[in-house]
Amino acid sequence: MALACVQAQMLACRLCMHAGFPVSPRAVFSGRVGARLMVVGQAPGSTEQATGRPFNAGSGRRLFGWLQQAGLEERAFRSRQYMTSVTKCYPGRSAAGSGDRPPTPAEQQLCRPYLQAELDLVKPQIILAVGRLAIRTLLETADPLEELVGRAFERDGSWVFPLPHPSGASRWHQAEDNRRRIATAMRRLRHQLGAD
Repeated sequence: MALACVQAQMLACRLCMHAGFPVSPRAVFSGRVGARLMVVGQAPGSTEQATGRPFNAGSGRRLFGWLQQAGLEERAFRSRQYMTSVTKCYPGRSAAGSGDRPPTPAEQQLCRPYLQAELDLVKPQIILAVGRLAIRTLLETADPLEELVGRAFERDGSWVFPLPHPSGASRWHQAEDNRRRIATAMRRLRHQLGAD
C-alpha cells in the first residue's frame, strides 16, 4: 500500500470516535516516503489540530531549538523529513483541566497500525522518539528518561533517539543534568547524520 493511501485513511479515520473517545478528529502528520528522519510524538495538541501542522506550538519551538544543536534547521526539516505521533488526533483536555489528556492504551492500539504503516513505508534511518509514550511505544521500555536520553537504540534497521517531551509544562528538560543529556543526544544525532 502506498503512503498516500495510509495518509488518506488516517484523515478519514473515526475509530476512536466510534469507540466513544472524545477526540477531535483530524489526523496530524507531515512528510513523504524517503524521509531520512522521522519524529514520533505522543499526540497532537489543540494548536496542531487546528493548523494540521505537527509540533506547531511552544513545544515545537523548543524541539527545533534542540534540533538546531544537531545542525537541523526547522524550515528545511519540515520540508524534507516526516513528523507524526503515536495517536493521530487531538485527544482533548484532561479531566483536571490542566493540559491535554494522554491517549488511553485502547486509543493507542486503534492508531498502532497507522504508525506501523508509516514506519514501514517511510523507512527512516533515524527516529526521534519524543516523550515517554513515544519512547515506550517504539522501544518497549519504561526505563526512566535519565537512562535513555543521550543514547541511541537500533530498532528494525533504524536508530531511535529518545528525547523528553518539550512541553513547557514539563520540568524534566529544565534540570541542568537533563539539559546536558539532551545536548549529548544532539551531538550523537549530529554524528549519526554525518556517518550515514
